[in-house]
Amino acid sequence: MRNPYRGREPRAFWSGAVAQRHLADMADLWDPIALSPEDRIATAGSCFAQHIGNALAARGAHFLDCEPPPPVFADAAEARRFGYGVFSCRYGNVYTARQMLQLAQEALGRRRPVDAVWEREGRFYDALRPAVDPAGHATPETVLLARRLHLGAVRTMLETMDVLVFTLGLTECWESQADGTVYPTAPGTLAGSFDPDLHAFRNLRHGEVLADMAAFWALVKEVNPTARLLLTVSPVPLVATASEGHVLPATVYSKSVLRAVAGDLAADHADIAYFPSYEIITGHPSRGLFFNPDLRTVNAMGVDLVMRHFFTGALASAFAPQPHARTPEAICDESRVAETL
Repeated sequence: MRNPYRGREPRAFWSGAVAQRHLADMADLWDPIALSPEDRIATAGSCFAQHIGNALAARGAHFLDCEPPPPVFADAAEARRFGYGVFSCRYGNVYTARQMLQLAQEALGRRRPVDAVWEREGRFYDALRPAVDPAGHATPETVLLARRLHLGAVRTMLETMDVLVFTLGLTECWESQADGTVYPTAPGTLAGSFDPDLHAFRNLRHGEVLADMAAFWALVKEVNPTARLLLTVSPVPLVATASEGHVLPATVYSKSVLRAVAGDLAADHADIAYFPSYEIITGHPSRGLFFNPDLRTVNAMGVDLVMRHFFTGALASAFAPQPHARTPEAICDESRVAETL
């Protein structure tokens, strides 16, 4: 009788690949995608996408910045406070697949949200990226003008990128009851006010997230047939849950759904790949070593280990570390929301 496990690579066996190895000596966690320094790389998603984008830029990759800051900021750090240079466009964190789909639809002229402007203390904010303008705008009209310019930048990104690094972050979200528009933060946290007659809580299921991502990628391929997608899942737990349950199982549910979706997409599409940053940080071999004392945010040691696994194989030689390169800290909308809770 033949044994179907015989002859498989050493990384297929827990004993030799995990149990008998020190965490720092694990290897072959993924098959690196083909990237060249000329590839135009875009980033979007949860906070953790910034780490991969920053690491690629620090190693000389062609990081796509379609919405650069105007010359009114003192330096790059100040510009980042207003959402510039954080991702490839100034959309802030895109936490859910539905939010990413709706952003692409809006940028390509396929939809228009009903409730796009929120107010707080006499100032006006973009409801779909409320954290990028900490001081808000004087009028709703200036918010909408800024959004039109932003959507033009997003369209340029979708049409010109070679690779999109997208980090799936959440399944929980708040949506408009008028047209189903999904917001990155709950109304009444960073801006706006919550009204149960206008806003509803949603916890997207596996089939919904998979359908949203498939629809998003089909839309991208219409305008950019050669684009590729690299998926990751954020290891950062929920800052809070609106599911009526405990935040720990709510987090495990959300991340499990997103991991399953990412695996299905990578298995079914030749132009979609998955990088296991989630497993590196949260897998029990790490023993929680890579979280800060808040047990949410990932420490520098964890980020460094993830990047060491990312830059393996051909990527290690194609993207060598650049001297004096600095990587900025990640900017997360959820952290700002936590301050309001």
